[in-house]
Amino acid sequence: MEGTRAVVLRDHQIALIGGKIAAIAPHIDAGLARELIDAHGMLAMPGLVNCHAHIPMGMFRGIVEDVPVEEWFNNYIWPMETNLTAEDVYWGSLLGLAEMIENGVTTVADHYFMPDQIARAVEQSGMRAVLAEALFGGVGAEQRLAASLEFAAQYHGSAAGRISVVLGPHSPYTCEPEFLSAVARAAVQHKLGVHIHLSETLDQVESSLAQYGKTPIGMAQASGLFEVPCIAAHVAHPAHGDIAALSQHGVGVACCPKTSMKLGIGVAPVHVLRSSGVAVGIGSDGAASNNSYDILEATRLIALLEKHTLADARTLPVAEALGLATREGARVLGLADRIGTLAVGKQADLLLLRLDGAHHTPQHDIAANLLYSARAADIDTVLVDGHVLMRDRRLLTIDKAQVLGEVNARSERLTQRRTGKRVQSYPAA
Repeated sequence: MEGTRAVVLRDHQIALIGGKIAAIAPHIDAGLARELIDAHGMLAMPGLVNCHAHIPMGMFRGIVEDVPVEEWFNNYIWPMETNLTAEDVYWGSLLGLAEMIENGVTTVADHYFMPDQIARAVEQSGMRAVLAEALFGGVGAEQRLAASLEFAAQYHGSAAGRISVVLGPHSPYTCEPEFLSAVARAAVQHKLGVHIHLSETLDQVESSLAQYGKTPIGMAQASGLFEVPCIAAHVAHPAHGDIAALSQHGVGVACCPKTSMKLGIGVAPVHVLRSSGVAVGIGSDGAASNNSYDILEATRLIALLEKHTLADARTLPVAEALGLATREGARVLGLADRIGTLAVGKQADLLLLRLDGAHHTPQHDIAANLLYSARAADIDTVLVDGHVLMRDRRLLTIDKAQVLGEVNARSERLTQRRTGKRVQSYPAA
């Protein structure tokens, strides 16, 4: 994607050296290559970037449907998450990562509990990840922040540089202003970014205005969280100068259209945000609310939704929409210098997608087919740092059968709900 154009180079070859793209040309001498991948008839494209996820939540997929968001959290998800053990999070992470690889995702920004187990799974999978431990305020908040900083010191830059760590205050509605400020000070001191949920629902915005005289985005700004690189998840209801604040501080927004539409809470106004200079990428959120980690599907949804909402077919044209899932997603995560485009010198995070299906025929516009016709099952091969994670739809770094068995064996215990016990409380509307 170059600006508003999708550029397709036909009959080209790509050379990878030391985990990076070394050359892209019609012909490259393969005499010195250790390995040759026959991609004839396939489309090579940048790996997809998932800007906001809760990777292990696939373990709760489909357990609660068709309920309001406060009931979804308080009566189901947060009670069930009290059952999680470290091994549950590890196997749930492998499940989510396996699904992401099959869906062409090469980089994910995660926000969840027990991040050491998620890092363990990420390292095994070969994927690239930006990890944040979900932090709540209240009793013990300082100790939780200290533990998160210890995690960052140990894992930031690990897995041969594939793992980055940021701090993860959950949201202004679960973290007191004093704790948000403490996180901001720690982030500045330790040179770490931040990943936080902001303005997911209109109720959150109105409650914040009533209690503090500021929107959730205004609370984050006042606490100092925008003084470091910040990923803001959802941002469905910016108001009162919020967009100007996001733009001024270079805050990236992770739009999660499927979860937001499914829970009926509102979706980030992508066109308005981008028109104001805010970087916007695509997130899946957790598979408990999204039901999948399919970023191509989410990109298609936001392209269609923006056209529908603004009643303008020209909104989010093909190349711009695809850019959200690749180049712009890399910007949101602060990784644009390394990933997001196929270019010499970038990390070799890419995928090969088959174009021989009936739904890709004819190929008048390959980019349009990719956005509006492609399926995750079309993705044949996935590479990160030049290492092949999947080939011919077969995972090479994760034992999928073992993962499915482990997750299924844990399912009944994990979905038990204990009266009065939950990891946090979602405020009533």
